[in-house]
Amino acid sequence: MADDQPGEAPDTFAALRLPNFRRYILALFTLTLGIQIQGTVVGWQIYDLTRDPLALGLVGLAEALPAISMSLFAGHVADTHDRRRVALLALSVLVGCSLALFWLGHPAPIGDLPLTAPLRVRAIYAVIVVSGVARAFLQPARQALSAELVPRSLYQNAVTWRSGSWQLAAVLGPALGGVLYAFGGITLSYAVDAVLMAFAVLVLFTVRHTSPVRAHTDEPIRVAILGGLRFVFGDPLLLSALSLDLFSVLFGGAVALLPVFAGEILHAGPTGLGLMRAAPAAGAVISSVLLTRFPPFAHSGRNLLLAVVGFGVCSIGFGLSTSLPLSIAFLALGGASDMVSVVIRSLMLQMRTPDALLGRVSSVNQIFIGSSNEIGAFESGLTARWWGAVTAVVVGGVATLGVAATVAWRVPSLRRLRQLKT
Repeated sequence: MADDQPGEAPDTFAALRLPNFRRYILALFTLTLGIQIQGTVVGWQIYDLTRDPLALGLVGLAEALPAISMSLFAGHVADTHDRRRVALLALSVLVGCSLALFWLGHPAPIGDLPLTAPLRVRAIYAVIVVSGVARAFLQPARQALSAELVPRSLYQNAVTWRSGSWQLAAVLGPALGGVLYAFGGITLSYAVDAVLMAFAVLVLFTVRHTSPVRAHTDEPIRVAILGGLRFVFGDPLLLSALSLDLFSVLFGGAVALLPVFAGEILHAGPTGLGLMRAAPAAGAVISSVLLTRFPPFAHSGRNLLLAVVGFGVCSIGFGLSTSLPLSIAFLALGGASDMVSVVIRSLMLQMRTPDALLGRVSSVNQIFIGSSNEIGAFESGLTARWWGAVTAVVVGGVATLGVAATVAWRVPSLRRLRQLKT
């Protein structure tokens, strides 16, 4: 863990004054920008090849299943090895995945391989599976690394900058992906994605930090791997916060169905798809700026619950909207609500977890939250096939409100949680 900087009063830019954290943020920004471009283009490409909303859900499942299966072991690796080195290796694999998608995006057969539409779709799914494994190792390593790069007194500031930077890239990435797809085609879109991923590797390589050596234990690897689960399930507040976001994202997310709304309901095309994918992150960026002035930690539990309620209401509004500007507004408000939830939950996880367990607990968080996006995408695709896209999104929003009400009733200690102190 970094040492506190004596005599230096924390301010809005306190965490960014640390060179290693600045480099970390730049690497995170470019990585996220590439991932968002890739997600936009993969979604549109799969839907263009299949015209099946379930195929969009399968993209999420293809990434979620390997991520879930490898997450606990990946967290153990992050806690027993140099976290920067683990993140670099995982990110390098993601660069390879981007190059593979670039190759698969070529419009004509390459060599003697007839890349028919069904073969192209299956190959894309295979690349997404490998990407899911790489991201399983990347997430706990990079999240735990960020805690090592700043003193404990700057956790709140660093979490806000980390979340805000991620969201800013998520604003620009989908819009850029839509524009690249519309004007430059799949090949150019994937080329830009690969360049951004490679740049993220180079920037992260310049971070001058080595994770501290942790005391060796004689516990069996199976017991060590499960340490994160034991810690989370032994902390009722942390468990309820993670569970709240798990089910709200699982039921309330509509991102996987945006190509359907863009193509068949709002008739907005690839550019509209990019704008809609960017809208939640745009709202989140505005929210993150406000959070630097009006932090939500004085009544953390209440604000977390209200943020989830706001997310559910916006999901319902988006599902019922037939206007592109109104749909974008609901998505942006939902992103702003989600940002409040992300910041509170992230600080809670970082503050309540010992450094030696941070990788494993982050991997549990990845299972609860990160993978719920992909499983939620599959759920959205499946329900859209059964009921239609509009009904699927509205029902998911209603289910999110039910989750918030249930957690508020069953876990009063979360409802009463006040200040998160650093």
